[in-house]
Amino acid sequence: MIPSLDPRTADSAAARNRAAAGEPCPPEGIAPVPAPMSQTGSRPEVVSALHAETTRPVRLRTGDLDEARQIIGQNFYNNVVDLLQPSSVLSGYFAVSRLHGVTLGALEFGADLRMGFGELGAYHVDIPLSGSMAWHQGSRDPLLATVGEAAVFQPGRNTVLDRWSGDCRLLAVKIERPALELQLERLLDTPIRLPLRLYPSMDVSSGPGRSWARLARMAAEDAQTSQGLLGQELVAASVREALLNGLLLAADHPYREELARPAPPSRPAPVKRAIDAMEAHPEHPFTVAALAEISGVGIRGLQEGFRRHVDMSPMDYLRRTRLVRAHEELRAKEPGQATVTDVAYRWGFTHLGRFAAAYRQRYGVTPSTTLSETRL
Repeated sequence: MIPSLDPRTADSAAARNRAAAGEPCPPEGIAPVPAPMSQTGSRPEVVSALHAETTRPVRLRTGDLDEARQIIGQNFYNNVVDLLQPSSVLSGYFAVSRLHGVTLGALEFGADLRMGFGELGAYHVDIPLSGSMAWHQGSRDPLLATVGEAAVFQPGRNTVLDRWSGDCRLLAVKIERPALELQLERLLDTPIRLPLRLYPSMDVSSGPGRSWARLARMAAEDAQTSQGLLGQELVAASVREALLNGLLLAADHPYREELARPAPPSRPAPVKRAIDAMEAHPEHPFTVAALAEISGVGIRGLQEGFRRHVDMSPMDYLRRTRLVRAHEELRAKEPGQATVTDVAYRWGFTHLGRFAAAYRQRYGVTPSTTLSETRL
């Protein structure tokens, strides 16, 4: 049976562990007496545990706001935390574990508060297990995370939790940006040129989102157990990969449909060599003759290979690749950071009218409309 993330159950398990190790244990139902505070305001053994890069879990209950800030900062992000009602009494609980680039934490504060983080630098999902949390990133209006709707955060936006309700207990999943993006590239078998952009909320009441949330909760609970399977590297690596793959399949993002499609059959080596060259440098002025030379076959052989295995000509594939890259850059840029002309030329489009027409045909809007859209 997997232990609950409920702090009362976790505290009982911690007491049993202390007793087994020969440490003094308070009577059941009584919280352990806090160790003396250091001059910096934190307990020495807590600081040591937080700095450790192993998978050893961190578990702590605190009523000190500064200590809560430190716990969040050491395990997740630098932060500013303020009680919305200064007279409130904090009753924080933290149970945090790491799985090589993935951090799992059960968190609660027992008081209404506001938290600011700046840019996170990682992908992050908050799944309320009770209560709710209002939040926003960048200039977007606040959204509400609930037990049925998780909050999904981007790496590169200023992040504010406008109101963490006092009854909110949540599971926080931090995924290092390189880990998730590298996993996406492995699944697609092609590099992604721009940051992965996840939709800001995810349904965790049904479907793939619910399955992923259950997997994350199971992993967080097992990682807090001294004799759990996640203490075995073979299992930990598989669960970590399942969390990455599951989020990529459960969350909405531009690559999701492509991931859900069956993998295409293997292409002949000459066709693959031409595709690899175009994917690596789509802005290069390739010709069919140059691609045939790269592929090691004649022009007609290359064209026939593309017709049979890609269902388009080499030049059509190159134009499509350039269009995708231009679209991704236009979505990523803020107005004023670039112009449509700059982006078009950068990706090998020398005729702006044809670029605009092809773009509108594929994406249903003009390039300038995509550039001016509001970002997350």
